[in-house]
Amino acid sequence: MSSTLTRPAGPAGPVRTRGAGRRTRILALPEARWAAAALLLFLAALPLHLLGAPWWTWGPLYAMTYIAGGWEPGREGLRALRGKTLDVDLLMVVAALGAAAIGQVLDGALLIVIFATSGALEAFATARTADSVRGLLDLAPARATRLGAAGAEEAVPTEELRIGDVILVRPGDRVGADGRVLDGASEVDQATITGEPLPVTKEPGDEVFAGTLNGTGALRVTVERDPSDSVIARIVAMVEEASGTKAPTQLFIEKVEQRYAIGMVAATVALFAVPLAFGAALQPTLLRAMTFMIVASPCAVVLATMPPLLSAIANAGRHGVLIKSAVVMERLGRIDAVALDKTGTLTEGTPRVTDIRPLPSSGLTEDALLTLAAAAEHPSEHPLARAVTEAARTRGLVLPPAADFTSAPGTGVTATVDGRTVAVGSPARLLDVRPGAPEPAAELAARLEEEGRTAALVVLDGTPVGVLGIADRPRADARSTVARLTALTGRTPVLVTGDNPRAAARLGAELGIEDVRAALLPQEKAHTVRGMESVGHKVLVVGDGVNDAPALAAAHTGIAMGRVGSDLALETADAVVVRDELATVPTVVALSRRCRRLVVQNLVIAAVFITGLVVWDLVGTLPLPLGVAGHEGSTVIVGLNGLRLLRDAAWTRAESGR
Repeated sequence: MSSTLTRPAGPAGPVRTRGAGRRTRILALPEARWAAAALLLFLAALPLHLLGAPWWTWGPLYAMTYIAGGWEPGREGLRALRGKTLDVDLLMVVAALGAAAIGQVLDGALLIVIFATSGALEAFATARTADSVRGLLDLAPARATRLGAAGAEEAVPTEELRIGDVILVRPGDRVGADGRVLDGASEVDQATITGEPLPVTKEPGDEVFAGTLNGTGALRVTVERDPSDSVIARIVAMVEEASGTKAPTQLFIEKVEQRYAIGMVAATVALFAVPLAFGAALQPTLLRAMTFMIVASPCAVVLATMPPLLSAIANAGRHGVLIKSAVVMERLGRIDAVALDKTGTLTEGTPRVTDIRPLPSSGLTEDALLTLAAAAEHPSEHPLARAVTEAARTRGLVLPPAADFTSAPGTGVTATVDGRTVAVGSPARLLDVRPGAPEPAAELAARLEEEGRTAALVVLDGTPVGVLGIADRPRADARSTVARLTALTGRTPVLVTGDNPRAAARLGAELGIEDVRAALLPQEKAHTVRGMESVGHKVLVVGDGVNDAPALAAAHTGIAMGRVGSDLALETADAVVVRDELATVPTVVALSRRCRRLVVQNLVIAAVFITGLVVWDLVGTLPLPLGVAGHEGSTVIVGLNGLRLLRDAAWTRAESGR
């Protein structure tokens, strides 16, 4: 009885780190609760105010808005002031109170709500990153089976393992500690550590890592590293260290915040105190000082920066790129070097059959060879087997039933198909058992492997009949993305991967990448990025796996591929490509650069307005209503100018490089 392929191919990409129970909910954070309270109070007061209701209906609501959203940043600002630092927290609260003091209660309340919401989002992002780092430890099993001197088995917590202990890793278990195989053979999925798309055959003498997933064979492993020093533990430490030591990055306007704030406060006090000391009247002096404080306040300057950045963030979000903060959007435009991961980033992350090569002596067609191989592989859960059966599904082949199925780790599978014995597996192993095997099979397999593919030999009744080539295919837009990133930065991206050098070199040549660094462990990827930054580059890292997280954290800016990306990579990265469209990476970089140019335009406009109004107030008599109108007018102008980046045309221009 024949069967058609109905079992979907499972994912062969990196294992995702879940730890869902550890995720911090946004309302669990006090900053978020206070910001939500301030927003609700503001929304309750706003319609009453605008509809002309009595002041006592909306006045208390605005007052509670100021308290709910402003008490915490005000407290932090006062603490900073005690440390002889004047920061934006205190300035924003004072500006809001100043607006209320001259009757601009609505403006002050809106400023408080925006500022509180920004602080809540920052706290939430920080908490989620901490969650994902802790969740990474879930990759390593909590317990391991330790073997005693007489072979007795004992289940112990992995943290109790010591160097020299021998552990048993059963099929389907995760390896409990870094070590070396003493006995047994199996295939281990190391995607979480190296990013390799295919499981790696492990035999006596081979190294294994904690948290990697064992296949169908049993392994006896001697522990070579203390659990606290395993590769997984070091990834956690590197991410935490890189996140904590990365130099704090500020928006352009915040870099002059201290001097501007101190100068504005000092000038306001002087403008009030000096005339009084020389006998000036209190009311006009106070009015002049208040007018100066209003027209010199940095509202227009702040809006010169934020609307373009927030508009660019919103535009990117509509096109599938999540930018986590305005600081990230600004940083993206400054990158001048790029490091790209291979598996799941430049490639699809799933092995696929790329070559079907029947031997001339076999008399088989491509479809006949693939049918035999897929029928034998159909019962297997190995990623290579899924690739073969998926290829048969794509061609619409009907598979005969397989009987007497057996699987040998590191060798392949054997089954009876239509009364004939079919073996599919490693050419080296299958040819080794037949010293007189025809030379063409070995030559064909070697040629495919030299091209960076994994070769699977098909043997029918003891005679090789063909070879299948299996590889992780590059994304359709990978080559164009590399070319656009090269044009944007002036240098070709670097390929950093844990995959084997042959596969990495083949992909690099196919995509036009000359600098290929392969077989890298996570700490080596991070070291590569730090080396690039140590010579003055601002590096953008694009990756998707747990093994990319240290590099993402160490980089000037990190972008994670969202669909197959591990939770740790998604939380560590500064931005996420939600739809897995690699071509959006250079587009968002170009959008960021356009955004920075617009910020400079806005700063010039704001500076012209502020300078003109301040000079008018100092050398003449600037009426307060006119000062407020001029100040608000400049704010509206720069705000509307920044909103231009909301249009789809802005994304289209960034995409086309215009």
